[in-house]
Amino acid sequence: MRIIVDAMGGDNAPESAVWGGALAAKEYGEEVLLVGDPDRIAAILQDKGMAHAPGVAIAPASELVDMHDDPATVLRHKPDSSMAVAFKLLKAGEGDALVSAGNTGALLTGATLYGGRIKGIRRGALAPVMPCKGGQVMLCDAGANTECTAEMLLQFAFLGSLYAEKINGVAKPRVGLVNNGTEDTKGDPLRKEAYALLKKAGDEGRLNFVGNVEGSMVPLGACDVAVCDGYSGNVLLKTIEGVAKFMSAEIKGVFTRSLATKLGYLACKKGLDEFRELFNQDKVGGAPFLGIAKPVIKAHGSSNEIAVMNAVRQAIAYTKSGMIQAVADNIQYMTIAE
Repeated sequence: MRIIVDAMGGDNAPESAVWGGALAAKEYGEEVLLVGDPDRIAAILQDKGMAHAPGVAIAPASELVDMHDDPATVLRHKPDSSMAVAFKLLKAGEGDALVSAGNTGALLTGATLYGGRIKGIRRGALAPVMPCKGGQVMLCDAGANTECTAEMLLQFAFLGSLYAEKINGVAKPRVGLVNNGTEDTKGDPLRKEAYALLKKAGDEGRLNFVGNVEGSMVPLGACDVAVCDGYSGNVLLKTIEGVAKFMSAEIKGVFTRSLATKLGYLACKKGLDEFRELFNQDKVGGAPFLGIAKPVIKAHGSSNEIAVMNAVRQAIAYTKSGMIQAVADNIQYMTIAE
């Protein structure tokens, strides 16, 4: 298996992408193809003592996509960018999956144009996981589609459920629809229509649908897959991330007020370290674009080498899981007859 890594994408590229990709090749025994400036990539590998690392190859690209480029047109305007070249290699079958910490919008555009959507899937969805009480919850969608139809939300539910089952190992994943109340009468017309579709799929045994879930219920473990449009999903994700950072800072402030509280910190250090680890995104790796016909993993823009290594691990697991074929096999349950 070969995983293509956009070596020039992300805030810490190319160092983190190159080093992380090489570490992944060593750790997981699969090939990694690093796409970008060959001289800079070779210099980093040399500096890390991995100049002749087995399973690591380089594909040249002279340009890069940055966060200020127009996501809709940048791959056409920069055809020799590391991201564009990486997608061309994926389309040509030179790799089995792609990992990038680059521009999210451009990555979704490339995934759709070069990877292609699974037949019958209306839109690809960005599906990150975050910690919650008792485990993890996947948000689907969390930013790829700001305007959705009820059918798209139905598809996000199936995509998230299949991923949670096949890759995250969750038996009968609980699927909830993010709404402004738990009652089945709550929500705008989109949410009400989506609720009816999801309930029907649940009644037929296609999904383990647990109903509407409020935003406050998501981090408390109300569901394993939280279904939402990309706008509300992204707001929910960023809000939870912000609250977590705020709480961490406040807790740190409490323990640094005096000598007595500092001594108390020493007694609680193990538990506090475990709490911080819950929000360590480096361990997760990245978020998959679900519904795309080839595995594409979006690593966080500020990914370090450990995050990139784990994103490659995630791409390997996705490729081996049979997830894409499972979506194709169940597509008749995810579409509405016109």
